[in-house]
Order: sequence, then structure tokens, then C-alpha cells
Amino acid sequence: MKHEKPYDKSVFRSLTLITQFGINMLVPIALMTALGIFLDQKFETGWITIVLFFVGAIAGGQNVWRMAKKGLGDNERSKHAPGEAKKEE
Repeated sequence: MKHEKPYDKSVFRSLTLITQFGINMLVPIALMTALGIFLDQKFETGWITIVLFFVGAIAGGQNVWRMAKKGLGDNERSKHAPGEAKKEE
């Protein structure tokens, strides 16, 4: 029988993170665009969708930035041995 290599959890974590990046970027854009289309139809305008699309893109970018920043911080903490605190002087 062959010895099967155990799954590398870091690969699954990376795939999950990439998926979350996409979701965190697309959801605000989709919601704001849908709201813009609704408002454009209600008020018979043609520019609200464009403005709200960019508002959604900025919000999604902020979501991704915060998530990436948090992920990098968690990664730095995990490099230290459990129970070992950073020395501050």
C-alpha cells in the first residue's frame, strides 16, 4: 500500500482566502449597482448607477484591504511558538 501524503491545509486556506477576496469585492459592487439601476429607473436618470458602481468598488476594495491586513497579521503571529510572547522593550 502506498503511503498517502496528508492534505496540506495551507493550500485550502489560500484557496479560501482567494474566494473570500472575490466575494468581498463583488458583493458590494453588485448591491450598489442593483440599487443604482433601481434608482435610475425610479427617477429616470442615467448616472446614478455609475456613481454607485464606483462606491461599491471602493467599499469592496476596503473590505479586501482590511481582510488582507488582518490575514497578514495573523500569519505573523502564527510564526511564533505557541505561548511565546514577543519581547517589547
